[in-house]
Amino acid sequence: MTITIAVDCMGGDHGPSVTVPAVFEFLRRDPDCATIMVGREEVLRPLLDEAPEFGDRLRLHHASEVVEMHEPVASALRTKKDSSMRVVADLVKQGVANAAISAGNTGALMAISRFVLKTLPGIDRPAIASILPTAHGHIYVLDLGANVDCSAEHLLQFGVMGSLLVSCLEHRDGPSVGLLNIGEEDIKGNEVVKQAAELLKESGLNYFGNVEGDDIWKGSVDVVVCDGFVGNVVLKSSEGLAQMIARGLKEEFSRNVFTKLAAVMALPVIRAFKKRFDHRAYNGASLLGLKGIVFKSHGSADSYAFRCALE
Repeated sequence: MTITIAVDCMGGDHGPSVTVPAVFEFLRRDPDCATIMVGREEVLRPLLDEAPEFGDRLRLHHASEVVEMHEPVASALRTKKDSSMRVVADLVKQGVANAAISAGNTGALMAISRFVLKTLPGIDRPAIASILPTAHGHIYVLDLGANVDCSAEHLLQFGVMGSLLVSCLEHRDGPSVGLLNIGEEDIKGNEVVKQAAELLKESGLNYFGNVEGDDIWKGSVDVVVCDGFVGNVVLKSSEGLAQMIARGLKEEFSRNVFTKLAAVMALPVIRAFKKRFDHRAYNGASLLGLKGIVFKSHGSADSYAFRCALE
């Protein structure tokens, strides 16, 4: 069975210069997938004509408008009904595509997806979920920025969605769910977090209890639940830390001839470390709770990161 993905080629900081090469490499690596490239035909057609090798696995769908990265959500939703972001969601709703992906404006993508696809029964708000690396594997964290202010009921719904996601993707029964807090004790946290803890205890989920920030990287649980404000700070902080460590290692190994020689000797270890913790390899977040599959790529993603999101 061929899986068809509708790609917003105009979204993100770099637009087609990143999305198009990423799609080409993705199709080369996965012969069971097809893509619908959505965007301005006058921009995309010359690029697609350079890749006849993919045949009908690579199609073009014209969209005359683009949602800008800093555009107000209301403007994107109400006035740009032929934007590439809106069209990829429409293609999923119509059953033409199995999933959609965009590197565009996060708020606009969430609003458009929610408007076009609607939420599943029992879900008030969709949440953004993604994978982060841990000491011994990976962990799923949500919400990562869709919902800055959450109620206890919303956090409970995030826990349910995260648990189901891990059960489906990892084929794991009863994945453990932790609630991100400033301490493990029940008395810690604000009132919303305390109320959410009580709801999670009574939910029937495999609720581990409160977890702290360092538990994410230890992999203490399978799923970490938090509001979108905290989750986005965690995500961006981890990316910044990874980049700082990479730059620091490069600077130290470049100091003199002896450190450069040490770098040559350590090259296999450095490459393995980089591959294991490269944040680009974990690019791509699921918008959970919708009646359709939508993925969000980081807006600043390069071609490698966007291809990872497609995979």
